[in-house]
Amino acid sequence: MNTYSDEVWQAAQALARGELMGLPTETVYGLAADALNTEAVARIFQTKGRPANHPLIVHVADAGQVALFARAVPVFAREWMAAFWPGPLTLILPRRAGVADAAAGGHDTIALRCPAHPMALALLQAAQHLGVQGVAAPSANLFGRVSPTTAAHVREAFAQLLVLDGGACEVGIESTIVDCSRDTPVLLRPGMLSLSQLSAAGGVPVLNALPPSADPNPQATAAAPGTLASHYAPRARVHLMGMAQLAARLASADASVAVWSRSAVAAPAGVHCLAMPNDATACAHDLFAQLRTIDALGVQDIWVEAPPVGEDWDGVRDRLERAAHA
Repeated sequence: MNTYSDEVWQAAQALARGELMGLPTETVYGLAADALNTEAVARIFQTKGRPANHPLIVHVADAGQVALFARAVPVFAREWMAAFWPGPLTLILPRRAGVADAAAGGHDTIALRCPAHPMALALLQAAQHLGVQGVAAPSANLFGRVSPTTAAHVREAFAQLLVLDGGACEVGIESTIVDCSRDTPVLLRPGMLSLSQLSAAGGVPVLNALPPSADPNPQATAAAPGTLASHYAPRARVHLMGMAQLAARLASADASVAVWSRSAVAAPAGVHCLAMPNDATACAHDLFAQLRTIDALGVQDIWVEAPPVGEDWDGVRDRLERAAHA
């Protein structure tokens, strides 16, 4: 007899049948399927409208499942698993040949993560009992749009989808991604784990990814989810600017504009002004939900005060820059 809640067990059974479902994690909600079921994974790409060569993150119940997918795990990657799993860290590792080809987008690396959300962990463990050894789960939204941080957000995009409701996501932005497939680890996507934290826990320096034009060996860069220049975008156009520029432009703003800023602003009547948290963790938690709230106002443009310089804000800055990319 299983010890899981009815809703978790039913969701695990759905995954074992090859169905898709909405999965809560501490970062964002995922559109989940059995990572080793090629047809189910193909439905993720079709449902999201995501290019089939854009890899997915495979979620595992614990570090013991890593060897099923990865043919090599460097010492520093093992240190990070011990320090940060379960948690908002994705590791890109050399992939076992013939394993999870579809989820990997055909690349020879695999992105793996063990989420910290208790409902996600329960589902992964229940699914494992039913033969599902890993769950591919990109964000549960249409490709390139704002990521979901509540079950309601998922249902807005996919009304018929089975969704486990785990409440609002604690972190609010996607996981930090580190490429561990080279001799030196490289940060491919910032999140709420910083370069300093990673370097200290892994005992090795972590490099920032070079832009493709500056990378002396671009073919060595592992393909990673969520790293397109334009991503996480609401319907309204997002514009990042410093406070001086924002204040100067506000004088001629109208009701087609909404402002999200840490600093107090003087705006003409009709301009929507919303307060951005001064703390990076709180801002990350609010970011996607706030973009959705502003989008619902029907404005054409969202003017956002650029985040402060500093690694604490790197994850927030990354998401806003991609949301603002034309």
